[in-house]
Amino acid sequence: MSKIILLVEDNPDDEELTLIAFQKSNIINEVVVARDGVEALNYLLGTGPHAGRDLRIMPAVILVDLKWPKIDGLEVLKALRGNDLTRRIPVVVLTSSKEQQDVVESYNLGANSYVRKPVDFTQFIDATRQLGLYWLALNEPGI
Repeated sequence: MSKIILLVEDNPDDEELTLIAFQKSNIINEVVVARDGVEALNYLLGTGPHAGRDLRIMPAVILVDLKWPKIDGLEVLKALRGNDLTRRIPVVVLTSSKEQQDVVESYNLGANSYVRKPVDFTQFIDATRQLGLYWLALNEPGI
């Protein structure tokens, strides 16, 4: 069974860019997109519109941005690490934030990695390829 990627991204342009980068990097895994923290938690916990979802099928990795309306990425990270169902799923903060406070807080809340989105498209594709290779092929999940 293919490993699922959960992409939590509220910016449609960044979402499209990420999906194109996956495609150009030959990452053919299913990508589930949540457009904010509430939607991500509903998907992961099988609530709201995702009630009844098979919770035995979880993403191999979650890619989160930090700045969203409603619940931000740090609050989502805290909720994920506080729930037995999601605490071991690898979470990669994929953001344009350069604030050192965001880096420190992300790791304090249990992020597995913090990656700044490269502005250059070629570099973004390379970063995405490396993320996919590591988290989907090399990493041994603890789930």
